[in-house]
Amino acid sequence: MKLCILDNDVLDPEMAAVYGSYAAMTERLLRQAGAQGEINVFHPYHGHYPADWDAFDAVLLTGSRADAFSDVPWVVNLRAQVTHLLAAHKKLVGICFGHQLIALCLGAPVGRAPQGWCMGRMNYTRFDEPAQTWSLLASHQDQVLALPPGAQLLASHAQCPVAAFRVQDRVWCVQPHPEFVPDYSAFLLHKRRTQLGEQAFQMGMDSLSEGHDGLALGQEIVRFVG
Repeated sequence: MKLCILDNDVLDPEMAAVYGSYAAMTERLLRQAGAQGEINVFHPYHGHYPADWDAFDAVLLTGSRADAFSDVPWVVNLRAQVTHLLAAHKKLVGICFGHQLIALCLGAPVGRAPQGWCMGRMNYTRFDEPAQTWSLLASHQDQVLALPPGAQLLASHAQCPVAAFRVQDRVWCVQPHPEFVPDYSAFLLHKRRTQLGEQAFQMGMDSLSEGHDGLALGQEIVRFVG
């Protein structure tokens, strides 16, 4: 496997000192999930892309504090790159912002979540394996508002109906963050405590002690990338 990770944000300095970057957190998860081979990281917000997309078996887009529908030049450029990759049938994986941006390029509406922020541990109903759930760590105020044309819904939550989807063997996307660990989620909850309100903040913090299925999702991604 040769994977390209498009790292779409920079962590706050105190978290960068611990976790490095979203790309580093994602690579750590994938290695724990059994990923073999080469993983290269690029930075779209600096205009940093591979010279040859064909050198990679798949491309993974990380999360970001940016809006997938933004008119910020680097996001516009990223959408153009992803549209090209979709047309070329390159395997794509999207996490959070990446999930939203790929869905947008596939023709789905993306916008602010009606209920506001989703944070902490959330339990998602799986449709590929009935009666099963994924418990995952979330942090988003935007989401995919309808399933992209031709996509299969993989997971849902009352507050996030399109929580994961795939398109054949070409696209695999998930809204929550399988690469997160509880300490990082706690940092984000504290950062947004005022926005969330005390009740939602405390519920989010309490949820972090219950464990999550990030590694299982990492294994799903490794299988998909092949």
